[in-house]
Amino acid sequence: MKFIILLLAALFPFTTNGAAMTDSSKPQTAYLAGGCFWGMEELVRQIPGVLETEVGYTGGDTPNAVYEQVKTGRTGHAESLKVVFNPSILTYRHLLFEFFRMHNPTTRDKQGNDTGTQYRSAIFYLNEEQHRTALDVIKTVDASGDWRAPVVTEVVPFREFFRAEEYHQQYLVKHPAGYTCHYIRRHNLGE
Repeated sequence: MKFIILLLAALFPFTTNGAAMTDSSKPQTAYLAGGCFWGMEELVRQIPGVLETEVGYTGGDTPNAVYEQVKTGRTGHAESLKVVFNPSILTYRHLLFEFFRMHNPTTRDKQGNDTGTQYRSAIFYLNEEQHRTALDVIKTVDASGDWRAPVVTEVVPFREFFRAEEYHQQYLVKHPAGYTCHYIRRHNLGE
Protein backbone atom coordinates (compact mmCIF):
# COMPACT_ATOMS: atom_id res chain seq x y z
CA MET A 1 0.00 0.00 0.00
CA LYS A 2 2.81 2.42 0.94
CA PHE A 3 4.47 1.71 -2.42
CA ILE A 4 1.26 2.60 -4.31
CA ILE A 5 0.93 5.91 -2.43
CA LEU A 6 4.56 6.82 -3.21
CA LEU A 7 4.06 5.86 -6.85
CA LEU A 8 0.92 7.99 -7.12
CA ALA A 9 2.70 10.95 -5.47
CA ALA A 10 5.51 10.68 -8.01
CA LEU A 11 3.12 10.48 -10.95
CA PHE A 12 0.77 13.21 -9.75
CA PRO A 13 2.54 16.14 -8.04
CA PHE A 14 0.82 17.91 -5.16
CA THR A 15 -1.51 20.63 -6.34
CA THR A 16 -2.94 23.89 -5.08
CA ASN A 17 -6.20 25.09 -6.64
CA GLY A 18 -5.76 22.56 -9.44
CA ALA A 19 -2.25 23.70 -10.44
CA ALA A 20 0.97 21.80 -9.87
CA MET A 21 3.20 23.40 -7.26
CA THR A 22 6.54 24.64 -8.60
CA ASP A 23 9.60 22.57 -7.72
CA SER A 24 11.80 24.98 -5.76
CA SER A 25 14.88 22.80 -6.23
CA LYS A 26 15.15 23.46 -9.98
CA PRO A 27 16.11 26.76 -11.64
CA GLN A 28 13.15 28.65 -13.09
CA THR A 29 12.91 31.16 -15.92
CA ALA A 30 11.07 34.45 -16.27
CA TYR A 31 10.70 36.75 -19.28
CA LEU A 32 10.20 40.45 -18.55
CA ALA A 33 10.15 43.69 -20.54
CA GLY A 34 10.41 47.11 -18.96
CA GLY A 35 12.05 49.48 -21.39
CA CYS A 36 15.65 49.35 -22.59
CA PHE A 37 16.99 45.92 -21.77
CA TRP A 38 20.46 47.22 -20.78
CA GLY A 39 19.27 48.89 -17.58
CA MET A 40 16.89 46.08 -16.68
CA GLU A 41 19.60 43.47 -17.04
CA GLU A 42 22.12 45.39 -14.95
CA LEU A 43 19.72 45.71 -12.01
CA VAL A 44 18.19 42.22 -12.24
CA ARG A 45 21.52 40.39 -12.42
CA GLN A 46 22.43 41.86 -9.00
CA ILE A 47 19.37 40.40 -7.22
CA PRO A 48 20.37 37.49 -4.93
CA GLY A 49 19.11 34.25 -6.44
CA VAL A 50 19.47 35.34 -10.08
CA LEU A 51 21.65 32.75 -11.80
CA GLU A 52 21.88 34.22 -15.29
CA THR A 53 20.42 36.90 -17.51
CA GLU A 54 20.18 37.32 -21.25
CA VAL A 55 18.74 40.19 -23.27
CA GLY A 56 16.67 39.65 -26.38
CA TYR A 57 13.40 40.19 -28.16
CA THR A 58 10.01 38.64 -27.50
CA GLY A 59 6.29 39.29 -27.81
CA GLY A 60 6.16 39.94 -31.54
CA ASP A 61 5.55 38.11 -34.79
CA THR A 62 8.86 38.61 -36.63
CA PRO A 63 10.90 35.38 -36.56
CA ASN A 64 14.61 35.60 -35.74
CA ALA A 65 14.30 39.28 -34.91
CA VAL A 66 17.43 41.43 -34.72
CA TYR A 67 18.00 44.87 -33.22
CA GLU A 68 17.84 46.72 -36.56
CA GLN A 69 14.29 45.40 -37.01
CA VAL A 70 13.09 45.69 -33.41
CA LYS A 71 14.23 49.31 -32.99
CA THR A 72 11.76 50.37 -35.70
CA GLY A 73 8.82 49.34 -33.50
CA ARG A 74 7.26 47.39 -36.37
CA THR A 75 8.09 43.81 -35.29
CA GLY A 76 5.78 43.68 -32.27
CA HIS A 77 8.72 42.55 -30.15
CA ALA A 78 9.76 44.20 -26.90
CA GLU A 79 13.32 44.55 -25.69
CA SER A 80 13.17 41.81 -23.08
CA LEU A 81 15.12 40.04 -20.41
CA LYS A 82 15.39 36.30 -19.82
CA VAL A 83 16.04 35.65 -16.13
CA VAL A 84 17.08 32.25 -14.79
CA PHE A 85 16.76 32.17 -11.01
CA ASN A 86 16.95 29.87 -8.01
CA PRO A 87 13.41 29.76 -6.55
CA SER A 88 14.65 28.59 -3.16
CA ILE A 89 16.43 31.97 -2.85
CA LEU A 90 14.29 34.22 -5.07
CA THR A 91 10.60 33.55 -5.67
CA TYR A 92 8.92 34.55 -8.91
CA ARG A 93 6.64 36.81 -6.86
CA HIS A 94 9.56 38.68 -5.28
CA LEU A 95 11.27 38.97 -8.68
CA LEU A 96 8.12 40.68 -10.01
CA PHE A 97 8.05 43.14 -7.09
CA GLU A 98 11.67 44.03 -7.90
CA PHE A 99 10.69 44.40 -11.57
CA PHE A 100 8.00 46.91 -10.56
CA ARG A 101 10.54 48.89 -8.52
CA MET A 102 13.07 49.27 -11.35
CA HIS A 103 10.89 50.68 -14.12
CA ASN A 104 7.73 52.75 -14.40
CA PRO A 105 4.90 50.30 -15.13
CA THR A 106 2.34 53.12 -15.52
CA THR A 107 3.65 54.58 -18.79
CA ARG A 108 2.50 52.86 -21.95
CA ASP A 109 5.28 52.17 -24.47
CA LYS A 110 7.72 54.51 -22.72
CA GLN A 111 10.61 54.42 -20.26
CA GLY A 112 12.69 57.55 -19.79
CA ASN A 113 13.64 58.92 -23.22
CA ASP A 114 12.77 55.63 -24.93
CA THR A 115 9.38 55.50 -26.66
CA GLY A 116 7.71 52.86 -28.80
CA THR A 117 6.10 49.46 -28.40
CA GLN A 118 9.56 47.88 -28.17
CA TYR A 119 9.92 49.64 -24.76
CA ARG A 120 6.59 48.50 -23.31
CA SER A 121 6.18 46.95 -19.88
CA ALA A 122 5.29 43.27 -20.13
CA ILE A 123 5.40 39.98 -18.29
CA PHE A 124 5.54 36.94 -20.56
CA TYR A 125 4.32 34.03 -18.44
CA LEU A 126 5.36 30.41 -19.00
CA ASN A 127 2.54 28.67 -17.13
CA GLU A 128 -0.68 29.31 -15.22
CA GLU A 129 1.14 29.65 -11.91
CA GLN A 130 3.25 32.53 -13.31
CA HIS A 131 0.11 34.01 -14.90
CA ARG A 132 -1.81 34.04 -11.60
CA THR A 133 1.20 35.36 -9.69
CA ALA A 134 1.69 38.20 -12.18
CA LEU A 135 -1.97 39.26 -11.97
CA ASP A 136 -1.89 39.09 -8.17
CA VAL A 137 1.32 41.16 -7.94
CA ILE A 138 -0.12 43.81 -10.28
CA LYS A 139 -3.27 43.98 -8.14
CA THR A 140 -1.10 44.42 -5.02
CA VAL A 141 1.10 47.06 -6.67
CA ASP A 142 -1.96 49.02 -7.84
CA ALA A 143 -3.55 48.84 -4.39
CA SER A 144 -0.35 50.09 -2.71
CA GLY A 145 -0.71 53.56 -4.23
CA ASP A 146 3.10 53.83 -4.56
CA TRP A 147 2.67 54.47 -8.28
CA ARG A 148 0.28 57.38 -8.76
CA ALA A 149 -1.32 55.88 -11.86
CA PRO A 150 -2.59 52.40 -12.73
CA VAL A 151 -0.16 49.71 -13.88
CA VAL A 152 -0.37 49.16 -17.66
CA THR A 153 2.00 46.19 -17.79
CA GLU A 154 0.88 43.54 -20.28
CA VAL A 155 0.57 39.98 -18.96
CA VAL A 156 0.71 37.70 -21.98
CA PRO A 157 1.72 34.12 -22.76
CA PHE A 158 5.37 33.60 -23.70
CA ARG A 159 5.88 32.50 -27.29
CA GLU A 160 9.51 32.75 -28.38
CA PHE A 161 12.68 34.58 -27.33
CA PHE A 162 15.37 35.71 -29.74
CA ARG A 163 18.74 36.38 -28.10
CA ALA A 164 20.01 39.89 -28.81
CA GLU A 165 23.34 40.50 -30.44
CA GLU A 166 26.42 39.89 -28.26
CA TYR A 167 27.25 43.60 -27.93
CA HIS A 168 23.93 44.07 -26.08
CA GLN A 169 24.63 41.32 -23.51
CA GLN A 170 25.68 42.83 -20.15
CA TYR A 171 26.14 46.12 -21.98
CA LEU A 172 26.47 48.23 -18.82
CA VAL A 173 29.19 45.91 -17.49
CA LYS A 174 31.13 46.53 -20.71
CA HIS A 175 30.21 50.25 -20.76
CA PRO A 176 29.67 51.43 -17.14
CA ALA A 177 28.90 54.99 -18.26
CA GLY A 178 26.32 53.79 -20.81
CA TYR A 179 22.75 55.09 -20.97
CA THR A 180 20.10 53.76 -18.63
CA CYS A 181 16.83 55.14 -17.30
CA HIS A 182 16.40 52.34 -14.75
CA TYR A 183 16.94 52.59 -11.03
CA ILE A 184 15.50 51.02 -7.90
CA ARG A 185 12.66 53.01 -6.32
CA ARG A 186 12.13 52.69 -2.58
CA HIS A 187 8.48 51.77 -3.07
CA ASN A 188 7.00 49.20 -0.70
CA LEU A 189 4.39 48.21 -3.35
CA GLY A 190 2.38 46.36 -0.71
CA GLU A 191 4.84 43.46 -0.70
